[in-house]
Amino acid sequence: MTQTSDNVTWLTQEAYNQLKAELEYLSGPARVEIAKKIEAAREEGDLRENGGYHAAKEEQGKQELRVRQLTQLLEHAKVGEAPADTGVVAPGMVVTIAFDGDEDDTLTFLLASREYASEDIATYSPQSPLGGGVNGKKVGEEAEYELPNGKTAMVKILDAKPYQG
Repeated sequence: MTQTSDNVTWLTQEAYNQLKAELEYLSGPARVEIAKKIEAAREEGDLRENGGYHAAKEEQGKQELRVRQLTQLLEHAKVGEAPADTGVVAPGMVVTIAFDGDEDDTLTFLLASREYASEDIATYSPQSPLGGGVNGKKVGEEAEYELPNGKTAMVKILDAKPYQG
C-alpha cells in the first residue's frame, strides 16, 4: 500500500514489484512499439494531416510522462509491510464509513495513492479531504473533512481492515 508524505512513498514489496515491472515494460518494449507506430505513420506521407502520426505522438507523450512518474515514485519509495489490523485507519486499509451518523448511508474505500486505483474498489488518497480526515482515526470514532464547497462534513468510522488485494 502507499502513503506519500514528505516525498516518501511507502509500498509493500508486491506493489513495488508491480510498479517496477510496469516501468520496465514502458521503458523497453512499449517504447519500441510506439516508435514503430510513429515510423509507420510517417511513411504515410504529409504529417500535418496524418491523424495516425499525431495519435501515436500523443500516446508516446503520455507513455513518457508515466515513465517519469514511475521513476520518481520508485526513487523515493520505501518498501515495508502492509498495515497491521489494529482498527486504526492508515494507508493500505479498506475503510467503511457512515455519513453524518446515518449507518445506512455508507461508503467503503481503499485508503491509498492513485497507483492502487482499480475498478474493484473506490480509492481515496491520504491527501484527499476525506482520506486526510479519516487517516489515523480508530473504528468507532468520528472524523471531519472539508467538502468542495468549503463546508465540513462528519463521518463515523465503521470498519478498517488491511487491504488483501
